[in-house]
Amino acid sequence: MKIFYCYNRCSTCRKAQKWLDENAVEYTKIDLIKEPPVAKQLAEWIKNSERPLKYFFNTSGIKYRELQLKNKVPTMDIQEASRLLASDGKLIKRPLLVEGDHVTCGFKENVYEAEWK
Repeated sequence: MKIFYCYNRCSTCRKAQKWLDENAVEYTKIDLIKEPPVAKQLAEWIKNSERPLKYFFNTSGIKYRELQLKNKVPTMDIQEASRLLASDGKLIKRPLLVEGDHVTCGFKENVYEAEWK
């Protein structure tokens, strides 16, 4: 079963959810802000995705800028990044769609078409 981490006030999350519904993709919805993934799970996803750490961060978020993470993320290890992401769901790029080790951050229709249909 796919897990769809989202934030209801996020327009990108609403677009992604609409796409999932229109394409009859079954998922369990979790509020990313109230129930962010735990650090251990994030570390697994980061490690297995083979994507750069920056992929998992909401780089346009206020908290990202406040913490000056633009300069810090490139020097972080997976454990440090996953603990930071787990501490505040608003730091995680959203929406986050997960099934097993397969993870997609953000929403681009062509990516969802290729990976989730």
